[in-house]
Amino acid sequence: MSSADRFWTGTAVVTGAGSGLGASMVERFAAEGMSIVALDIDGERVEQTAQGVRDKGGRAIAMRVDVADRSALDAAAAAARAEFGGCNVLCANVGVQQFGAIDALTDNDWRWVLDVNVLGVVNTVSAFLPLLRESPGNRRVVVTSSSSVLVPGVRLAAYIASKFAVMGYGETLRMELAPEDIGVSVFFPAGMSSRHLESSKLARPEALGPSILRREDIDVMLASRKVDTADHVVTPERATRNLLAELRNNERFIVSHGAYRDELVERCDALVAAFDRAQAS
Repeated sequence: MSSADRFWTGTAVVTGAGSGLGASMVERFAAEGMSIVALDIDGERVEQTAQGVRDKGGRAIAMRVDVADRSALDAAAAAARAEFGGCNVLCANVGVQQFGAIDALTDNDWRWVLDVNVLGVVNTVSAFLPLLRESPGNRRVVVTSSSSVLVPGVRLAAYIASKFAVMGYGETLRMELAPEDIGVSVFFPAGMSSRHLESSKLARPEALGPSILRREDIDVMLASRKVDTADHVVTPERATRNLLAELRNNERFIVSHGAYRDELVERCDALVAAFDRAQAS
């Protein structure tokens, strides 16, 4: 198959690529022959991700990047341009979790989660958008939200609020980039067997104090969402199985997995009912 016949050509940039969902995204795009720019706050692990691509004959570079630091992302964009000459897929895939009841969350908890999860996505897109715009070929952006936006639960207020913001940002970005033929999708992954909780805790700046994680908060959250763990917690490889096909089709929303359709429909029905009441008054 010639390069002209292939949809996935050029370079894919993935944040949060050191492990879990991000590492799986890297593997998917690398398998299509794309060059990879792997970014993560854990420099050692993200280098392992890039090395895994190179070991299979692919092209990849890795950089330690804190997405809350815009200058670090600007440097990563410059490195992507210098090494591969472009960016065709941008995966703004980053997120830290902080459990706790709303009245137990501190100002530092909120600041940390919003800086990484919201401004981290904004910083990533802002840094790479010029390169994305000038790159030939098919171009896609995916921003990672969360299934908790679609079926919220307790003890995750900061995380869920941040992922609501990512959803709104992604939908607006999609509208603004559509005239340039750059597709944007919002990705809603559910639970995965990954290092997410561990990596979140390690990524928190010392100046903000430790990230407190209590088993009780996790148990109460799971009970409030009424999810089937067997369907809701899968491997990252399972969660990304349809990602490339959905991105190719430029789908507005991408759901990874999870058996929560009834809860989602109930919520959407409640919103429509509220709209109807307003129209009838």
